[in-house]
Amino acid sequence: MNAIDWVNQKYNKKNNFPHFKAGDSVRVHVKIKEGDKERVQVYEGVVIGIHRKGSGSSFTVRKVSYGTGVERIFPFSCPAVEKIEVTNVGKVRRGKIYYLRDLAGKKARIASVDKLGLAKREEIDAARAAEFAEAAEADATEASAEQADAAPAENKE
Repeated sequence: MNAIDWVNQKYNKKNNFPHFKAGDSVRVHVKIKEGDKERVQVYEGVVIGIHRKGSGSSFTVRKVSYGTGVERIFPFSCPAVEKIEVTNVGKVRRGKIYYLRDLAGKKARIASVDKLGLAKREEIDAARAAEFAEAAEADATEASAEQADAAPAENKE
């Protein structure tokens, strides 16, 4: 183990952040220190990229503030990041969506994944799995009953 791996292992903070990816809308709660006071500021925007490199992992959030695009890079291991909330799951086909920098207005919107539709699909899949399990169990009991009927006939001969 080299020195970099040792430092990463020793000082890597275990985060309980939710899973998110590029295209998701997030709210990042950041601790801001002003003089001797400390407060939490919420930065809300779209994740345009995630850079993964051990303890140096970070993610970039972009928002439009008063008509100007603002991007901020947050390290995952930063103690100033208090929590992250995923507000909307976006449907994108890229790992880094830097093309949003060139788009404006309605073209800069990201299609969202229908969470309710996903929940309904999961319920349907669970119901189908239960039906499949019941059918397999019924087939197994029928097969064991047929074997039990066939076994005494073989013993009589």
